[in-house]
Amino acid sequence: MLVAVLAACSSASDSPSGSKPADGANGPAVSHVHGLGIDPADKRLYVATHEGVIAVADDGTAQRVGDKADYMGFTVVGPKTFLGSGHPAESSGDHGNRGLLQSTDSGRTWKTLSLGGTTDFHSLEYAHDTVYGYDSTRGVLRVSTDRTTWDSRAELSAVDIAVSPKDRDVVLATTEDGVARSTDGGRTFGAGSGQVLAFLSWPTAEALYGVDLGGGLHRSTDGGATWQKTGTVPGGQPQALTAVGARHVLAATQDGVYESRDGGRTFAERLPVSSGEGH
Repeated sequence: MLVAVLAACSSASDSPSGSKPADGANGPAVSHVHGLGIDPADKRLYVATHEGVIAVADDGTAQRVGDKADYMGFTVVGPKTFLGSGHPAESSGDHGNRGLLQSTDSGRTWKTLSLGGTTDFHSLEYAHDTVYGYDSTRGVLRVSTDRTTWDSRAELSAVDIAVSPKDRDVVLATTEDGVARSTDGGRTFGAGSGQVLAFLSWPTAEALYGVDLGGGLHRSTDGGATWQKTGTVPGGQPQALTAVGARHVLAATQDGVYESRDGGRTFAERLPVSSGEGH
């Protein structure tokens, strides 16, 4: 069930000032990953973590690009432009829930655009010039076309959401009963059914990816009606999933961040994770 994933996300987000692993000689230590993306500006992998945003070069070197805040929902929306949410670094004086954040310098600095002090988005999607966010503080889907004003839509208990690249009104959500579907922009959802997945990513109309609780990667070519397992992400329980293209998949588990360029048949480690426990 998704209870384990929900508990892991909640314990990470509810204790931003808790103990964190110390950085090592080989780069910043990472205990939990919340989001993944490739910046079109420099083609580097960016990893949103419990300890800040980490940039990973092709040679494996990694560096923290900004502060040590806890970045929860995270998505790359354009060159050097990221959207995020989460909790501040220790002693920052910022709101506990930072609302919708935006960075225009590849994660080096962030600004709250809206909902500061009230909202923690655990999942953010950008599609059709629109931001779709799952507000974990209230269990509601929110949608914004200007990143400032928001329309509150369905209430549901979910871990992740995905939006159809073809149809702005088709929204999927991962629930304990399977994947729930909305055909009215997230205003209502049907009951969860079928494959139980933790995270989703929908880069092209014909390539919808989902990862199950054991790290099994599944692909659907019909918008989630049917699924085929393509492989298994190493490292146990999943923490994040982003498909950059039809065959280019990024995934994080308890043990590390992994990349596949063959649709999930094989994976290479890009960044180790210190511990998936307690965060």
